[in-house]
Amino acid sequence: MSSPKKRIPTSGPQSGLNAAFAGLKLEGLALGPEASEATAPIVVKPGRVVLRRETAHRGGKTVLVVDGFGGQHSESAIEALARRLRAGCGCGGTVRGRVVELQGDFPAKVRDLLEAEGFVVAGER
Repeated sequence: MSSPKKRIPTSGPQSGLNAAFAGLKLEGLALGPEASEATAPIVVKPGRVVLRRETAHRGGKTVLVVDGFGGQHSESAIEALARRLRAGCGCGGTVRGRVVELQGDFPAKVRDLLEAEGFVVAGER
């Protein structure tokens, strides 16, 4: 049989990082940001997107594709934008990766909605 494992005590004084901060003086330090500043929404610049019409591999049906979202857009922000576009156009659609696909052929309406959101739209007119 093997001997019992050696246990390290977890109670009592500890060395390491705790000792490094023991001599710090907190008086005179600036206070952190206010709670309202810390929870302020993050403003993201919309940027440029590309609008194109596709019919390939869709049984002849037309789909408008909004592509080219920058890295500043999170997946949830793209999902929310797609939801607003579908509601504004009264159509169906989906998000695949970082691409929004809208069912139907109404590029002028989609362009207007995207420009109202602040995007610069290139592509389909």
